[in-house]
Amino acid sequence: MAIPVIDFSKVNGTGEERAKTMAQIANGCEEWGFFQLMNHGIPEELLERVKKVCSEYFKLEREETFKNSTVAKTLNDLAGKKSGEKLESVDWEDVITLLDNNEWPSKTPGFKETMTEYRAELKKLAEKVMEVMDENLDLPKGYIKKAFDDGEGDGAFFGTKVSHYPPCPHPEQIDGLRAHTDAGGVILLFQDDVVGGLQILKDGQWIDVQPMKNTIVINTGDQIEVLSNGRYKSTWHRVLASPDGNRRSIASFYNPSLKATVAPAPALVEKDSEKINQTYPKFLFGDYMSVYAEQKFLPKEPRFQAATAM
Repeated sequence: MAIPVIDFSKVNGTGEERAKTMAQIANGCEEWGFFQLMNHGIPEELLERVKKVCSEYFKLEREETFKNSTVAKTLNDLAGKKSGEKLESVDWEDVITLLDNNEWPSKTPGFKETMTEYRAELKKLAEKVMEVMDENLDLPKGYIKKAFDDGEGDGAFFGTKVSHYPPCPHPEQIDGLRAHTDAGGVILLFQDDVVGGLQILKDGQWIDVQPMKNTIVINTGDQIEVLSNGRYKSTWHRVLASPDGNRRSIASFYNPSLKATVAPAPALVEKDSEKINQTYPKFLFGDYMSVYAEQKFLPKEPRFQAATAM
């Protein structure tokens, strides 16, 4: 089984070709929770620059620090005991988060300019993807975007996580990133096109998200599951540690404002009421994130209930 790969340029077309593409995206959201977009409109030249500055940044500013990090030392100590035991509470991942208002790396030439340009393009793509979801769910255009605002002028939260997974000396004893679902809305991932490792859980099987050059992987987070009343599911995924290569992963998150109230779209609750008895609860996204911070790697259903109770 392979993750669906969809030509996003065809949603701008008409007739049968457009209808087929919209159906492919609906299938990606309903059956997989993950799909890859090609011809997404982000210039290849920009993507090549992003790869370059992110790899240079890791080599220049992070590589040595990671080698001497607590996780690297703990793994080496554990491997030395030859118990075969696995490190359960940490990930073989080096991460920084880019927001509009936090401090960015400054030593790597071109990093800030390139990533600023990239984030602006990704945000536009996220909004286009959400409009396609609106249409496929028979919701008014702009419904999801509006639902992610808090109604007080604070728009959606948009963050970018730049991760590297260095070559791991004992990959059988640690995960690159432990299995989880994503807390937020729409996630846009520019993953390494050489070093694999990302897997999703489908029908009880772990399936590779195949590396493909300059595609953007889309996945739906927990809030899209709630808003769609369960039609679109957030999918469990993980990253395997690897003995070779240096996996680069740049994930951007289009999430609700922390003050936004998230609930199933009333039109979908009404439509689904004959088929299902249960709808998702209503909660503040900020409350959900407080629960998620403690329970990221645990089953998601109790998180929805816990956020409601806050």
